[in-house]
Amino acid sequence: MPDSADHVDPESVAPGWIRQHRPAEQSLFSGIYGLVLASALASALDATGEKADPGPDALWVVLTALASAAAHGYAHVIAQRASADSSATTSRWRLVLAEWPLVAAVVPTVAILLAAEAGWWAEATAVNWALLFNTAALFCWGAWAARTSGHSWPSSCGAGVMDMFIGLLIIIANAVIH
Repeated sequence: MPDSADHVDPESVAPGWIRQHRPAEQSLFSGIYGLVLASALASALDATGEKADPGPDALWVVLTALASAAAHGYAHVIAQRASADSSATTSRWRLVLAEWPLVAAVVPTVAILLAAEAGWWAEATAVNWALLFNTAALFCWGAWAARTSGHSWPSSCGAGVMDMFIGLLIIIANAVIH
């Protein structure tokens, strides 16, 4: 029995496979953060009037993702230490390593930029494709998370659209700035 018009029992709407593969909150957070980070960096590094450097730009995207993941994971460690949690050091390393979805989320952008480095297309075209891919991925992550938590299809698509707006804002900013 639905709790409301937008939220229904996950057992009744989501097939078993989807329920079993529901993304963890940390994975969603890091993955979405990684997509937004990759989009913003690709857009910022594609400066109009400068020599195209998609290879170094791809490297900067990877290095920034690694640094962001490490910083976010270490912030968890500091917060844990401040709370006087006496967990073992290995659990603190797990907090840092749990940020892997942030790094994984930048891989498509890096691959697209490296394709431009290989001469498959111009860097500006690669950045446009990366922005479009990341925006579509933001929609999918948002819709998937809502659907697996029991929201109806219309509500899940609405959640995906809201996540997609972040990507659209970066695309608009890219168009205005460049």
